[in-house]
Amino acid sequence: MLSSALILAFAFVAIAFGLSFYRLIKGPSVPDRILALDTLYINAIALLILLGIHLRSPLYFEAALLIALMGFVGTVALAKFLLRGDIIE
Repeated sequence: MLSSALILAFAFVAIAFGLSFYRLIKGPSVPDRILALDTLYINAIALLILLGIHLRSPLYFEAALLIALMGFVGTVALAKFLLRGDIIE
């Protein structure tokens, strides 16, 4: 039962990953592209966690945590750049 749920979850997250990547490339405006980038790293985290569950390895959970941290910092930096024009004051 768990293996079929994991396969289904992999498929749905992969579809979400592809749609986010499409929005990143074809986004009509810069804020839409930043939102797509934010969604893209969240989908990458979900894929890593699903892979960690599938392989029964805690190493993937730590990698997902690092991606979450870097993704948050990147999103904040891009949003600050959009608002003020510079990142470091």
